[in-house]
Amino acid sequence: MTEDKWIQEAEVRAGSPAVVHHVIVFIERGGGMKYHQPQMAYAPGMPARKLPKGQAIRLPAGCKLRFQVHYTPNGTKQDDLSCVGFKYADPRTVTHEVVGGAAGVMAFAIPPGDPNFRMVATQKLPVDTVMIGMNPHMHVRGKSFKYEVKYPDGREEVLLDVPRYDFNWQLWYNLVEPKLLPKGTVLRCTAYFDNSADNPSNPDPTQRVTWGEQTSDEMMFGFYSTVEPRDDAPSPPTKLNSLLQIGRAHV
Repeated sequence: MTEDKWIQEAEVRAGSPAVVHHVIVFIERGGGMKYHQPQMAYAPGMPARKLPKGQAIRLPAGCKLRFQVHYTPNGTKQDDLSCVGFKYADPRTVTHEVVGGAAGVMAFAIPPGDPNFRMVATQKLPVDTVMIGMNPHMHVRGKSFKYEVKYPDGREEVLLDVPRYDFNWQLWYNLVEPKLLPKGTVLRCTAYFDNSADNPSNPDPTQRVTWGEQTSDEMMFGFYSTVEPRDDAPSPPTKLNSLLQIGRAHV
């Protein structure tokens, strides 16, 4: 990139969906990945990202796009040319930069035949955070996924409950209104897995299942999107700016 760009919409397409497990497009700057979670990605059923006016993903001048592609072989030779497409925002309209994070578990073992194996991942937010969307990720044994928060004052709230997770429809769930999570809030992601013979998508219920990159392995990640005020924003403050300012006042 020879100049700063702001992405309003992004769509990642798999060139060979039969074998492409996922594609994540990272933004690399200064020899490292600026973002470590998929704000721009392809997974089965995932639609294009369409961000509200005023919010955008920054492509800084001098950055590169790095594609991470995971494949699941199916026994037939395949050709793949995966790609990403953008719609840029007018920089004058962008007030907030979209970033994000993830809570997950990478050390686990699901027993053979277990119909309701539970995993929990927690993350304590070190600063005031404004949540705008969530994207649960598991593989074919994934059964359900829930995002909850515990505020510093002890209150608890469910942000997202997906009671029937489907690997073929890995959706972004966007909040109607941004959610302020004050510093010290604990994000808790709870996932259940069905490794029994009653799960029609289970490739082998007799296997002990651990973390892995193949579809026959498992993963547990609760990805999420947040926004930060753009320091050099040319537009006047918006409702979202006010929400962030209120949050800072409560720290």
